[in-house]
Amino acid sequence: MERCRHTTFVLARVETKKRCRTCHLVLSTDELGDSYCPECFEARGERCYDFEDVVDGAKEEARYFCESCGASVG
Repeated sequence: MERCRHTTFVLARVETKKRCRTCHLVLSTDELGDSYCPECFEARGERCYDFEDVVDGAKEEARYFCESCGASVG
């Protein structure tokens, strides 16, 4: 079996999400858009726009993977 030399890399996007500071519901940025928290609106009728960013996985902004073998590099 040949050992991969990791010559071709693919940049993988780390998805950011938003967490409501009131009810702590976590939604993807695509799901939320510029809207209010659907959980707060359903439960209390409040339109909460106060969110904090949450990054899935590690703290890095981006990850690189070998296109040939799929190993995480760098």
